[in-house]
Amino acid sequence: QVRLVESGGGLVQAGGSLRLSCAASGRTFSTYHMGWFRQAPGKERAIVAHISRGSGWTYYADSVKGRFTISRDNAKNTVYLQMNSLKPEDTDIYYCAASSQIGASALGQYAYWGQGTQVTVSS
Repeated sequence: QVRLVESGGGLVQAGGSLRLSCAASGRTFSTYHMGWFRQAPGKERAIVAHISRGSGWTYYADSVKGRFTISRDNAKNTVYLQMNSLKPEDTDIYYCAASSQIGASALGQYAYWGQGTQVTVSS
């Protein structure tokens, strides 16, 4: 079992930055590949970024490439999402999730989910 708790969301102006954190409980965090997803009301949850358990492989959705950076600290059981140059269209609830599959991009490939943190970008 892995419990995930996101933090760091909030209200920011367009062009600003936020760093999301996702703290995991349990001693098995380093065995999971981690992803960040986002979801707007009435829309499907979609992958934003993914990082392998050893940080050697990352993936980004086209919409965030060059602006967002995913990283992890296995010693702290935490995965991060640094978000720069934020745009109003980045406004969503952001979720972290844990998967046993490297490169996982589909919701069904993730076994554990956090409760989400709201990010609002004003224009």
